[in-house]
Amino acid sequence: MSRRLASTLLSRQWKTQRISSQFVSKRYVQSHTENYIPLNWFENAFLAVGSAFASLINPRRGDMISALGETTAGPALPRLRDNMLKSAEGRRVLKQRPRVNSETVDMVALAKLPEGTFGRSYITWLERCGVTPDTREPVRYIADPELAYVMQRYRECHDFYHCITNLPVTVASELALKYFEFANFGLPVAAISAAFGPLRLSPAQRARLFREYVPWALRCGSSARCLIDVYWEERWEMDVKEMKAELGLWDPPEAVWPKRPLNEAAKEKEKRARLTQLNMTVEKDL
Repeated sequence: MSRRLASTLLSRQWKTQRISSQFVSKRYVQSHTENYIPLNWFENAFLAVGSAFASLINPRRGDMISALGETTAGPALPRLRDNMLKSAEGRRVLKQRPRVNSETVDMVALAKLPEGTFGRSYITWLERCGVTPDTREPVRYIADPELAYVMQRYRECHDFYHCITNLPVTVASELALKYFEFANFGLPVAAISAAFGPLRLSPAQRARLFREYVPWALRCGSSARCLIDVYWEERWEMDVKEMKAELGLWDPPEAVWPKRPLNEAAKEKEKRARLTQLNMTVEKDL
């Protein structure tokens, strides 16, 4: 398939997806209502402290990290929402409220994009790291649906930040990205992770983090455009280098990539297969 033909077909597909995304906003409000758990000030504080300790003990507890982010967000979310309202791109994101998972993103179509495009780079990053966008926790402890979506958007776009900065999924790279996110978004959860996360590194890794990655993260994150208002799904076909130039990003020091990818994507695939088989069995019994 020629590059021009592929671009034409994919452009039509993205247009169709953007039209259908007009209905996503209402669906998100409904899902937020179903997931929302109200907390008083004491419960919020207790959960914040408890989730912070749980996240420090076991950084793989995604539910605890999510709870920590929501219970400590404070005025950062309204500020990020206001920042999104300042640009036409950010306003479209807030209005349409797109979601990022394997059901909303056509991975097969992205894999057909030319090398060097953001969409193709994203697929390559997912495969190289062995991760999936389907493991992000829903927002549960933020009452306002719009602010809850801002947190959800930040959470679901985390892999985009990895991809655009070419950082793998390792402890050191995650911490570098947390410093970047704190400088770019100002979310307390990023600062908490950046403050205590280095304790899990070896002395040599910690020294390199503060010598090379932290200076890059703070300078790049503070000078770059706020990434929360980027409509990533409208930029699949853009050249990554052009995107970085537009967003004010530059590459961090070269990271050490793990020899083997994580098995997160494989586990999620097996989970979906089991659920599908279970549903088929239930339907058959009925």
